[in-house]
Amino acid sequence: MSAAPGTRLLLASVLVVATCGLVYELIAATMASYLLGDSVTQWSLVIGVYLSAMGLGSWLSKFVVKDLHARFVAVQLVIAVVGGLSAVALFYGYAYLASVRPLLFSILVIVGTMVGLEIPLLMRIVGDGQELKDTVARVLAFDYVGALLASLLFPLALLPHLGLVRTSLLCGLFNAAIALACARVFRAHLPRPRALLVQAALVCLGLAGGLVFGGRLERLAERELYDAPVIFSEKTAYQRLSITRSGDDIRLYIDGNLQFASSDEHRYHEALVHPALAGVNPRRALVLGGGDGLAVRELLKYPGLERVDLVDLDPGMTRLFGRDPLLVRINHGSLSDPRVHVHNADAMRWLEEHVRTGSEVYDVAVVDLPDPNNFSLGKLYTGSFYRLLRRALSPAGVGVVQATSPYLAPRSFWCVVKTLAAAELHPRPYHAHVPSFGDWGFVLVSPAPRPEPTRLADVPLRFLDDALLPTLFVFPRDQRPPEVDTNRLNDQLLVHYYEEDLRALPGRGGRG
Repeated sequence: MSAAPGTRLLLASVLVVATCGLVYELIAATMASYLLGDSVTQWSLVIGVYLSAMGLGSWLSKFVVKDLHARFVAVQLVIAVVGGLSAVALFYGYAYLASVRPLLFSILVIVGTMVGLEIPLLMRIVGDGQELKDTVARVLAFDYVGALLASLLFPLALLPHLGLVRTSLLCGLFNAAIALACARVFRAHLPRPRALLVQAALVCLGLAGGLVFGGRLERLAERELYDAPVIFSEKTAYQRLSITRSGDDIRLYIDGNLQFASSDEHRYHEALVHPALAGVNPRRALVLGGGDGLAVRELLKYPGLERVDLVDLDPGMTRLFGRDPLLVRINHGSLSDPRVHVHNADAMRWLEEHVRTGSEVYDVAVVDLPDPNNFSLGKLYTGSFYRLLRRALSPAGVGVVQATSPYLAPRSFWCVVKTLAAAELHPRPYHAHVPSFGDWGFVLVSPAPRPEPTRLADVPLRFLDDALLPTLFVFPRDQRPPEVDTNRLNDQLLVHYYEEDLRALPGRGGRG
């Protein structure tokens, strides 16, 4: 064995160890956010537990005093198996366990401890016969480069193209390959080289097989999360889109949260759009969110409409609902209508630019965004956002905001109402029963005060009529507004209200 090839292999090992170690952490944090919601809390907990486990591993390394090469190979194999299978385990754990948190934190502790253990071991192996300052400089340099690679590769290449399951399997395969290579190159230093070679080869084969069938594994695991067969699943750059079908009922899930069911979505979207347009014949309309084209479908029923600007962050969403024949039938091809202009952009930034450039204002604005279950979405429910919305409306314009459930998430709903009032949008809260979601809330808004609508426009409807319309604005005694504050960018109280509401009353049906 020559020293140079062994040294090069060890330095390459540092790079792989650092890259894969951080990717496992990112996978765990992403899975926790996907499965448990509240991304800030999940990312904070994952980072804290993982770094603490790395510290534990570094401390434990001082007790490893012999057979360093064998210990390093064994550590790599543990990381390869636990880290490589982490995403699959979390998917199935969420489906079958009462709580996935113990499994999540067990994976973090095991992988973090092993990663914390292997860097000191590598330093001692690489540093044999070298000065300490040279060893530390070389190992840490490769370690930090590996961290940079992981932070770039995970969001830009691995997650969009491979998904969570195949990304974890690929990293596990890299760890196992390093173990196999080290077992071959350093076999003279191993007490049982043949056993470690066989173990490393078997782990490599197992993970390689898993990687080949990784897409199928991910689909099988994801199906356990839903009551109906998954007919489409895609991880876009922003979210996971899953579509299920049971008979004639088509359902869209975003990051595991129900967005609509074709059996009753007409109730939601008619209640969202048409009360705002009672007595209004719009010429220009703005839709923020609603990339499924269903709110746009309702708007296009108005013959005087000349233009609809749809602003949705995810091009994967609008592309899917603009091209898939099954989904196009549901939205009546609304995204292909020549009056509809799709803008894939952040709603707040798009509004800022629209207002800054003095572009033409809108007669109606429909804000159909997912529930505020994280701070990225919560900013779209703040006073800052609603003031921009007010400036985008004409003085006689109207708008509507989907505002979560006033029954299942009462503080969230009334926080939205209060924030709209603070933005001088004169809110008129109302609600409708949507079987898939339960009692769902909306808020009419306008720059100038308007009376509650009493007569709908003469357009084809399946759910609403003039007799039902006034009742939507009546709230029973047990849904009186609680004491809440407004939602601001600097504190985002709404996100905290939302999480507290769901913890107090679990089992909510929709739009998280």
